[in-house]
This record gives sequence, structure tokens and C-alpha cells, in this order.
Amino acid sequence: LSDGKIVAIKKFTKVGESQLNVIINEVVLLSQINHRNVVKLLGCCLETEVPLLVYEYVPNGTLAQHIHNPNEEFPITWEMRLQIAADIANALAYMHSSSWMPILHRDIKSSNILQNP
Repeated sequence: LSDGKIVAIKKFTKVGESQLNVIINEVVLLSQINHRNVVKLLGCCLETEVPLLVYEYVPNGTLAQHIHNPNEEFPITWEMRLQIAADIANALAYMHSSSWMPILHRDIKSSNILQNP
């Protein structure tokens, strides 16, 4: 960004009107989530045929990369794994019950879990 902040961009393929409505609903829901274990949606561009969602950048890769990378100097200990599992459960509980409309992720897997510093 102009202030030097690094962000992550989710770029969709060309979408039709019905798909755009689904994305707009996603933006409405995501814009209301405020939880320390859920990546924040910072903005979006829905004015083109190729929508963009702008998220905060999480620099440390995915849980899958950390668990399955045999060359990593600092492997994730079992204690760290337990904390990560608790954080995931906490975020899911929030998404399922704390917002005005329950949000179901439907694709929880280690490659979708980003690691904070």
C-alpha cells in the first residue's frame, strides 16, 4: 500500500452477477468479524468483473508448511500444536456463535491455517 503496509489480495476469476452476490455476502459477513485468530478483511474492490478482497498479511506461512517441512530449523512442538488447536477451536466457536449470523468455514485444514509471528 502507499504507506508501505503489506497486504494479501484474494483475486477471483471473472465472475457473473450471481457469483458476485455470493462474494458481496461474504464481504458483509467478514467485515463484521473481529477476532484475534481470524485474518481481518481490510477492504475490497467489487466494481470489476474480477473482484478483489484485501486482507491483512500473515507472514509466517501455513500450519501445513510448518508441520510437513522436514528442513525447518524450529519445528512446531507438541505444546505449540496444542495451543494452535485451541486457538482454532476458539476462532470457530466465535464464528459459529458470537456474530449476528453464524459463519461456517467448511474447509478447515492445515493449509488454510496461517501462522502468526
